[in-house]
Amino acid sequence: MLPLTYDKGGIFLMTHLTKLTDTYTLANGVEIPIVGFGTWQTPDGDVAKSSVEAALKAGYRHIDTAAAYGNEESVGAGLKASGLKREDYFLTTKLWNADHGYEAAKKALDTSLQKLGVDYVDLYLIHWPNPAAFRDNWAEANADSWRAMEEALEAGKVRAIGVSNFRPKHLDELLKTAKVTPMVNQIFLNPSDLQPEVVAYNDAHNILSEAYSPLGTGKIFEVEALQKMAERYNRSVAQIVLRWSLQHGFLPLPKSVHEDRIIQNGQLFDFELSHHDMTLIDDLHGVAGLATDPDTTNF
Repeated sequence: MLPLTYDKGGIFLMTHLTKLTDTYTLANGVEIPIVGFGTWQTPDGDVAKSSVEAALKAGYRHIDTAAAYGNEESVGAGLKASGLKREDYFLTTKLWNADHGYEAAKKALDTSLQKLGVDYVDLYLIHWPNPAAFRDNWAEANADSWRAMEEALEAGKVRAIGVSNFRPKHLDELLKTAKVTPMVNQIFLNPSDLQPEVVAYNDAHNILSEAYSPLGTGKIFEVEALQKMAERYNRSVAQIVLRWSLQHGFLPLPKSVHEDRIIQNGQLFDFELSHHDMTLIDDLHGVAGLATDPDTTNF
């Protein structure tokens, strides 16, 4: 794990942050690059392939996709086209809602591996805790899926396992039967919704908080306080918010299909936000969307 210190306000001050390939260390010792490149809503085909290639060229070594995104094959093509060795990048994908259960989860992982064109993924996540199709038995379905994932971990098909969109009650249920505690919880996490209860639970159980939609919605770019701050630091609003995420010890997953933004979103290591600015950003609750309630999703 990167060295962490606290200031008087309890906010993380990251030291020795120098590049995209710096890593956190997960509970099982696996190292994960501190910034990932997200591919949600990235169209399948040439767009996804070229975006992944651009991210890797820009220095990212952590790529995040999911079965539900419908772009695993193109993400895999981008990884292959990069010429990087498999051990030189970190790859995450996720179990979709329709595939909960022991046998279904095993089959779904194999399908993802085939589409991605790899022998293993570095991180495999349960995408949602309470899908509509399993609303009456979500806890059992999660437990069965998790058992399949634990076996995949032991077999070397995955190097780490975790969850996404889980709240404390979902994690409590999972831990009743789990042999392995989730190493990651990927959640909607940005200045608009810090999800403090979830993050506190994650911290208490040595679960890394990954931030999808780390910039919230497009409304984040319209926030005057962030615009002024970006001007003062001579950075973009996106860079300010992503740096805020890192200084909290989160792992942000910015996404873009534009090469210039992909590059800019990775340029986060030559400045540091002050305590005053960190707390100002912390107070922006609700300005750019809130997390979806995982117990009422209709998918």
